[in-house]
Amino acid sequence: MKIIVTGFEPFDGGAINPSWEAVTAVQAPEGAELLKLQLPVVYGKAADILKMTMKKELPDAVICVGLAEGRPDVTPERVAVNCRDETIPDNDGFFPHDEPIDPDGQPAYFTRLPIHKITEEILKAGLPVKISNSAGVYVCNDLMYGLLQAIADEPIFADVKGGFIHVPASTRMGLPSSVPAWEPEQIARALQTAVETVARELK
Repeated sequence: MKIIVTGFEPFDGGAINPSWEAVTAVQAPEGAELLKLQLPVVYGKAADILKMTMKKELPDAVICVGLAEGRPDVTPERVAVNCRDETIPDNDGFFPHDEPIDPDGQPAYFTRLPIHKITEEILKAGLPVKISNSAGVYVCNDLMYGLLQAIADEPIFADVKGGFIHVPASTRMGLPSSVPAWEPEQIARALQTAVETVARELK
């Protein structure tokens, strides 16, 4: 089996992005090939790069990972909405306000990952986790929507298990103590558990 795991480059002036740091630390589960892909924090471009990679590699699963600064838990996302609207621009300076990702697209798509099983296994690993019903309206949601739209619309991806997981801030980011932050090793362990859970579900 082949699994693509993506993380993001730093954004909004940050020096690191814990999503990518966690991806780099994840090891391939037994019997799986793991492809790691760093994506730009740019509307549309991140999803386009992912879809091109999917067409080349034909994965069995795609797990996209992003930072949700301020959240205290790892949060597998349930749904992506057809909207771009944020308080900061992307890394290309694009600053949309209440715009659709695809004017002709579906209002929303639901994850194709086994998020309840992922949540259960991360809890067993002793780490805080809960399912989220909002991936926001920034590039993380944009990527999740593009991924799920491709799975829904393109026959070659029909059986792909795909979705998005947000991770908390890292202690390496140097944020104020009021912002929940995990040690990098904890974030990586949660993601490792999620990847292994998806791999088991594919067998």
